[in-house]
Amino acid sequence: MARILVADDDAAQRRIVSSILKGEGHEVVESGSAEEALERCQLLPCEVILTDMRMPGQGGLHLVESAMKLSPAPEVVVVTAFGSVDTAVKAMRLGAYDYLNKPLDKDELILLVQRAAEKFALRRDSQRWQQASRAGIGQGLVAQSAVMKGILDTLNPVSKSDSTVLIQGESGTGKERVAKLIHAGSSRAGKPMLSINCSAFPETLLESELYGYEKGAFTGASARKIGLLEAAEGSTLFLDEVGDMPLSLQAKLLRAIQEREIRRVGGIQSIPVNIRIVAATHRNLQNAIHQGSFREDLFYRLNVIPIFIPPLRERREDIPPLVAQILAHPSRRKSITPKAVDALVQYDWPGNVRELEAVLERVCVLTPRAEIQLEDLPGELQKNSPRTQKPATTPVSFEIPPHGLVFEDLEKELMIQALDRSQGIMVDAAKLLGMTYRTFQYRAVKFGLKGQ
Repeated sequence: MARILVADDDAAQRRIVSSILKGEGHEVVESGSAEEALERCQLLPCEVILTDMRMPGQGGLHLVESAMKLSPAPEVVVVTAFGSVDTAVKAMRLGAYDYLNKPLDKDELILLVQRAAEKFALRRDSQRWQQASRAGIGQGLVAQSAVMKGILDTLNPVSKSDSTVLIQGESGTGKERVAKLIHAGSSRAGKPMLSINCSAFPETLLESELYGYEKGAFTGASARKIGLLEAAEGSTLFLDEVGDMPLSLQAKLLRAIQEREIRRVGGIQSIPVNIRIVAATHRNLQNAIHQGSFREDLFYRLNVIPIFIPPLRERREDIPPLVAQILAHPSRRKSITPKAVDALVQYDWPGNVRELEAVLERVCVLTPRAEIQLEDLPGELQKNSPRTQKPATTPVSFEIPPHGLVFEDLEKELMIQALDRSQGIMVDAAKLLGMTYRTFQYRAVKFGLKGQ
């Protein structure tokens, strides 16, 4: 339900309206003037303002105009005397959502306020998602491939949820970037996301970082320390490489997630925590469970919403836009030749996006010219260029039939055979035909062929 501010100088009318709205489950804030209403909205943001047009002081029109300048701006429903349509029209031109005529009809009041609250929620979610999407683009989350587009499509509902998320994928695929995008689109985005790499600390230090400790808990604990699980109150905590967490701490984390409370090291008091956990790992946790190095019950608690980010070699169509984005950074500002891009597409990138960024940054530093060429790339990448590779094929004996043929039909048939032989992987099919990946992809779209 929504928080509604009811502004009316008539206290009796205000109480009646408030009672009706509270009966519908809304939280109601009352105000007797436009000035007081604005002050309350600034201190306690409201989704909907229901205001009478005639009040002492600056009145309803001023309240509408001022409310539109708030961030986020609430939806405003104005209440006007019967026959005062002109005033209501002025209010709507200033940004009001709708108006109600006196005397108020209870059902109409309930319905209109509910619709206004729904509109505010939709607008707020849309703005959050646009901001999150812009943040994701700026952080290197490119979605050209079908699989990455699918991931992006799921992030909007995932962001609105408060469930735990487990992001799995190889190192360098962008798991933390996805976590930041989820946080940026959530209702917790007003506070910064906190993060910790669980593989970067020994067990005792990791426990202190997560849970904090009381003064005197151990030698050297000269003062109380607040841990990340407590410091992330009202926000998101990103647990990177959670698969490397020691078993003893896994049990403690499970309790924190289930009970939503923690104890500092050396403490006896349980502290309630309101946080969202987003975890990530490059490990196969199912295998870790079978090997006894990861708790099955914790896995199910973390894996409420699973997200798997495939390695870059399995989504090569993301590489050209990633390259363009990386090179558009103000510190780089270089162009790149198609031959060089093709070589980047052909490479397997064991370090994924992180390795791609590092290679391009190094090339930008060492290349004096404004355009990166094939010879500017590291040697192992040049070897992967389709221009430097010749397909190991034997000469094909082929004669044109007496009645002729349609060359495009022959080309399409060869591409179909190449895709069949390469299990649908376009980059491998392109190699079989001595074509660049982008040329093969263009022709595949032209012929309506599907691959990966």
